Amino acid sequence: MKWLALALLVLNVSFWYVLSSPSGYLLPRNVASGTLPRVGSLKSLDLHKGGPASAESVGYPAGADELSERSCATVGWFDSFTAAQSLAEEVVAAQSYDYQVREIERQLAPLHWVIIPPQPASVALEQLKRLQKRGIDSYLIARGENRNAISLGLFESREAAVSVLEEKKRQNLNAVLVNFPRNQLSYALSFEARSELVEKLVHAAEADYGNNFDFIEINACEGVATSDKTP
Repeated sequence: MKWLALALLVLNVSFWYVLSSPSGYLLPRNVASGTLPRVGSLKSLDLHKGGPASAESVGYPAGADELSERSCATVGWFDSFTAAQSLAEEVVAAQSYDYQVREIERQLAPLHWVIIPPQPASVALEQLKRLQKRGIDSYLIARGENRNAISLGLFESREAAVSVLEEKKRQNLNAVLVNFPRNQLSYALSFEARSELVEKLVHAAEADYGNNFDFIEINACEGVATSDKTP
């Protein structure tokens, strides 16, 4: 009986000790209940501002309002599609939303043409032979509104053309000065990028191209650019 009483006393003391132990030794009730917050209720925090992080700060796309932060630029002219495309791939593509190389036929200032006016083909041929025998640089115009006229020189400078015209008149040639209309295929590079990057990309493209562009246009984008990166 004595040993039985001693055993019961030890058991009671042990039970009392467990119940009175610090709560840190017990399983927390919130874990046992299985109630965890839903993922949708979690908020990322911007450690610099102490508030909810923006989409940009956690690496997500800025969203639909990003369009208002875009600018569209067009620069030119390039002599070839290849030159514009290469520059776009090397300088613009990595930091732009989209780019496009456009082929444009543009009208240039006319040249100044010294000619002997059109005349019957046989007469023009005979005069051409005489001019070439005298060592005068001359060509027969074979088509166009000045067909069967004789060309005595084509000049960008009006002053140079007038000088040659006066010289030919002193040689008793019935020369006149007319305009020579001309068009040229040129290429422009258009791209769309974040507003704060556009001017930097334009300057980088200009430096890489090694020449000042004939024109630079930067405007707010009117809509979303297409995904097609070729004309």
